[in-house]
Amino acid sequence: MKSKKDVLKEILAKKKERILLAKQNLPEEDLRAGVGNLAPCRPFIEAISKPRFISLIAEIKKASPSCGVIRQEFNPQEISGIYQEAGVQAISVLTEEDFFQGNISHLNEVRAVVSLPILRKDFILEPYQVYESRYFGADAILLIADILSKEKLSELMKIASDLGLDCLVEVHDEKELKKVLGLKVPLIPKVATQEVRTSGSRSDSQKVATFGIGINNRDLHTLEVDSKTTEKLFILTPKDQTVVVESGIKSHQDVLFLKILGVSAVLIGQAFMEAQDIKAKVEEIMGW
Repeated sequence: MKSKKDVLKEILAKKKERILLAKQNLPEEDLRAGVGNLAPCRPFIEAISKPRFISLIAEIKKASPSCGVIRQEFNPQEISGIYQEAGVQAISVLTEEDFFQGNISHLNEVRAVVSLPILRKDFILEPYQVYESRYFGADAILLIADILSKEKLSELMKIASDLGLDCLVEVHDEKELKKVLGLKVPLIPKVATQEVRTSGSRSDSQKVATFGIGINNRDLHTLEVDSKTTEKLFILTPKDQTVVVESGIKSHQDVLFLKILGVSAVLIGQAFMEAQDIKAKVEEIMGW
């Protein structure tokens, strides 16, 4: 049996192949030219940062490496419409093709039917994917500290900021959290300023890194979930930082515990994708 650690390596190897193909089909200069005329991004961090309230980023994903296909009847537009009707604060769209059966086209499909901010969740490794995310309709991107150097994180966050994209930077342990907190990027308070939203890109006077920290309870190397990861890392994050908890959230009790802890938002996908009635499951887990 293949060791679980190989899963991340396999994903990254496949992703590099996908990026090469994408560049052949749609060169970076075309992406750069295309993003200049787009409508401003919807404020993702602002939407999930409400005082004394725990927000929900509801995820759209068909499959995962740990579970295989999660939802057979998979229609991103229909699912996102249900999420918006249920009152979620933002939507996460998994676009990785080979292990999660996603597609970057799902971003614009979802954007066409909802008014909520959209997070692109993928394995983002280089600037091309940041431009690609903006071009295809994302308002924010996920950056994974485990697979990016400090320099690369800073580079990608600067490009995202210039394009008007927010970032959710994901950590799994104390070392990764220290890497993120040590970035030469200003942390912004929980409520983002509106001035940076006045155009599709930010002027020099408006450049501000709007990002949150994602604590993922799932170890990317073993695929195992440990909810104690949040307890260990949350106390080490700055008090005014937007913190999102990912993975292993299955019940209202789980959400209540995180709300009491002071977490800004939860990102939940699998529990909803497995549900026959998505709206009822959102209401049950969130207590709405």
